[in-house]
Amino acid sequence: MKRFFITGTDTEVGKTVASGALLQAAAAAGFRCAGYKPVASGCEMTPHGIRNSDALALQRFSSVPLAYQQVNPLAFMEPTSPHIVSAEEGRPITHLALSAGLAALEPLADWILVEGAGGWYTPLSETHTYADWVVSEKLPVILVVGIKLGCINHAMLTAEAVRARGLPLVGWIANTVEPPGKRYPEYLTSLKNRLPAPCLGTIPYLTDAAQQASSGHYLTLPA
Repeated sequence: MKRFFITGTDTEVGKTVASGALLQAAAAAGFRCAGYKPVASGCEMTPHGIRNSDALALQRFSSVPLAYQQVNPLAFMEPTSPHIVSAEEGRPITHLALSAGLAALEPLADWILVEGAGGWYTPLSETHTYADWVVSEKLPVILVVGIKLGCINHAMLTAEAVRARGLPLVGWIANTVEPPGKRYPEYLTSLKNRLPAPCLGTIPYLTDAAQQASSGHYLTLPA
């Protein structure tokens, strides 16, 4: 059983793009893989109920068939920090609920990728962050770095925070979230020289869903 947690240097850095690519790579390597996004805010009402586009992508790229609720048990409509909307709706986000959903996937898959919300210290309540739950589950961490101005500082701070909580940072992914600028190569070199984990690959600037659906070859799986 391999389990990983994927976090980002910030929100909107392409965690789901990277997660989809990792799930594709895991499936190509012969794993029965499942994506899990226990908490999602910024959902839409559909004929099938509340749905989140990121969770739908994880469901699509999982190699084992999963119901939506297995991928995303806690879905909130408002696109804001989960601890705010969950308190407003009276639906607390508990470690027990997150762990129960993860445990339910373990008999179905041998490679599970858990995608967080926002960055490493995204609050889930007034007293707990996502990091607290990841520590309790002892999940190895993969960091997604959105390559843009400021990413070096954000990546180094996040890597330091992960390691300070006693968890292994098993790899990081460079995700090209905007058309590469003049200093793009220098950003990549600086990250590779400074981050205390191997680079699992660089995802180029992808402009449509078809490109994202065949992005697994850009990445290698963490050891």
